[in-house]
Amino acid sequence: MKKEASKKEASSKEASNEMHGKENFSANGKIVVGVDGSTGSIAALHWAYNEARVRNCRLEILSAWHFPVAVSMPGMLAMPAPEDLQDSTRASLLRLLQKEGVTADGPVEVTTAVGEGNAAELLLTACKNADLLVVGSRGHGGFGGLLLGSVSQQCVTHAKCPVVVVHS
Repeated sequence: MKKEASKKEASSKEASNEMHGKENFSANGKIVVGVDGSTGSIAALHWAYNEARVRNCRLEILSAWHFPVAVSMPGMLAMPAPEDLQDSTRASLLRLLQKEGVTADGPVEVTTAVGEGNAAELLLTACKNADLLVVGSRGHGGFGGLLLGSVSQQCVTHAKCPVVVVHS
């Protein structure tokens, strides 16, 4: 009897996913979202979190950092240690997630990753084995008049998985 009930639940879940036009993602599925603290990335974070909940899959939240140009030039301020920049970025990401109510003890398995380098390249590497990549339409980049930021443009153009661009 119990076996029949679990078959019914699984069948009902599959039917629900099909009805909503979604593939049947397993708990092994993964959604990757890029977060830089901008309004667009926070909207992408919430969209990705809700989608991971619906699809019953993991959510990997990625934030990138790089050496500030001013400190990497000779004769400028002392260069901070890479570990300090990595730790600072991780701490900022964790504070943002707490503020936005995205926690590891919720209904979605959440992991975080912080990396040094170009945000688009890091996201493209992270999403190689993902079911979906989610980015905001605009981040903290310097070209405010663009409808689509350079990172989201690179992701849409080069990702090996479907990409959702969330407009805020």
